[in-house]
Amino acid sequence: MQYVIIGSSAAGINAIEAIRSKDKKADITVISDEKKPLYSRCLISYLLAGTIDEKKIWYRPDAFFKNNKVDAILGVKAEKIDPDKKEIALGNKKKIKFDRLLVATGSSPKLEKIPGVDKKGVYPLRTMEHAVEIQSMLAKVKKVAVLGGGLIGLRAAYALKNRGKEVSVFVRSPQILSQIIDKGSADIMQRHIEKKGINIITGRSAKEIKGSTSLSSVVLDNDSQYDCELVIIGKGVNANIDMVKDAGMKTNWGVVVDEFLRTSNKNIFAAGDVAESHDIALEEKSINAIWPVACEQGRLAAFNMLGENKIYDGTLAMNSLEFFGLPVISIGITRPKKEGYEELIKINPERNVYKKIVLRDNVIVGAIALNSVDTIGIIGALIKNKVDITSVKDIILEDYFDYGKIVNLIKDVKQGFKEKEFRETIMTL
Repeated sequence: MQYVIIGSSAAGINAIEAIRSKDKKADITVISDEKKPLYSRCLISYLLAGTIDEKKIWYRPDAFFKNNKVDAILGVKAEKIDPDKKEIALGNKKKIKFDRLLVATGSSPKLEKIPGVDKKGVYPLRTMEHAVEIQSMLAKVKKVAVLGGGLIGLRAAYALKNRGKEVSVFVRSPQILSQIIDKGSADIMQRHIEKKGINIITGRSAKEIKGSTSLSSVVLDNDSQYDCELVIIGKGVNANIDMVKDAGMKTNWGVVVDEFLRTSNKNIFAAGDVAESHDIALEEKSINAIWPVACEQGRLAAFNMLGENKIYDGTLAMNSLEFFGLPVISIGITRPKKEGYEELIKINPERNVYKKIVLRDNVIVGAIALNSVDTIGIIGALIKNKVDITSVKDIILEDYFDYGKIVNLIKDVKQGFKEKEFRETIMTL
């Protein structure tokens, strides 16, 4: 059996380990367009900030592929999949055969479509190579413009402020972190970040990047101008689906997969940031491009490539971040866009505390915990297990709420699961 994996980040690496845990002899080939792919993308901003060195960013040792008897084709792009011939065409003109294929191609940064975006000094922050290139020019940089107030943009801003740079963040929407938290919690986080010296301007976007060869300034949509020597584009990511789409498989925002993480072709699976799978809270297909999901999907997809037919229960949006000592965790649906939801909110401005629960038919489908995150594991387990919380609804946002308050709920045989299983769910969040 010939297993081929396109992509060698979290999903691809976990898939290799899962296959080798069951089959020591099968042929495994990995294709990656990065020459040194065995690092954690989650730590890129910390590398840029200078709070860790390159030694800390490696997810697996250099000998990982050799130790697992993997034929690693690195620094070469997979360009075309031929499902009928079970063949992959590479950028170096070679072709690779497969019996089972895992598409773990991840995602790519969304780039601004504005004049000047190709100038020297304009970067996304997605790969270790980006971080290294940005670091190499910091000695000549005084002022930085970050375009985008999402997770990528704010992490870049935090990193460059830590490097002693003057940083301004320009956000098209009315709030920061609009894909992760609601406006109430975002306002608290924004005030906290601004107090630490990062300037955040909401409701503004760039319309041009000026300069000759290198950039000199960013022109905003109100015609004001911000002089700077470095621009970081943190506008989010798009799933790398083109190759799968061109091969005739079903795609939407991502590569659409079933409960076995199989694509519309029975021999081809997908996992990680590229896979559009069942979302537990939304109860529809979605992409949750986070590291733990990619790891879990990579493992499960690999087992199913081996023929084990393990069902994937689904994914759940989860984000955990901290800026200047203020933590926030979000799970599931945090900004309902349809009717039929109930929102419970508790705020303590003096302590920078914001707690929110989103309910649908008295079942939690989302939560935000800002500067009060002790019970978020319990909340996440309640979401995953779809527990009716009617009996604890009035106290769930209180500081004294804890696991003991829901023991009777999870022991109820009508819930269909056991206390041990529930505790195990908490530990995975």
